Amino acid sequence: MLLHMSNSAQEGESTPLHSVSVAGVVIGEDGRLLAIRRADNGTWELPGGVLELDETPEAGVAREVFEETGIHVEVDQLTGVYKNTTRGIVALVFRCKPSGGTERTSSESTAVDWLTPEEISERMAEVFAIRLLDALDGNGPHVRSHDGRRLLSEHA
Repeated sequence: MLLHMSNSAQEGESTPLHSVSVAGVVIGEDGRLLAIRRADNGTWELPGGVLELDETPEAGVAREVFEETGIHVEVDQLTGVYKNTTRGIVALVFRCKPSGGTERTSSESTAVDWLTPEEISERMAEVFAIRLLDALDGNGPHVRSHDGRRLLSEHA
């Protein structure tokens, strides 16, 4: 009977659900950054995806980067946390070093390329480019929110 429901159960019904994704900022020896053109929407982004329930964030980054690009990485450090307030996705972004492999596309990527920071700014939407630029500045981890298209003010 609904009248006898506990407060905790009622509160649980309104608890927001988020998904957690991970992405890797892979920096080559020449300073270029690994990026993919997504197969589903054609946008340029960092390699990454949904974190599996049974894996650590670092293991998830290494898996996703390899699956989408063919590049093995050593995960260095967390450089940012980014929340998409529209879709409820929290992305953890890690700086990585390439440790082997050969670039290749996958079912999730139609192109894999090493881009300069300038090319990143030209090809990627602001909410994705900032993740790479944040990883390069060495002042992280950064915490930012966006609506899927634009960054929101720092205190929104």
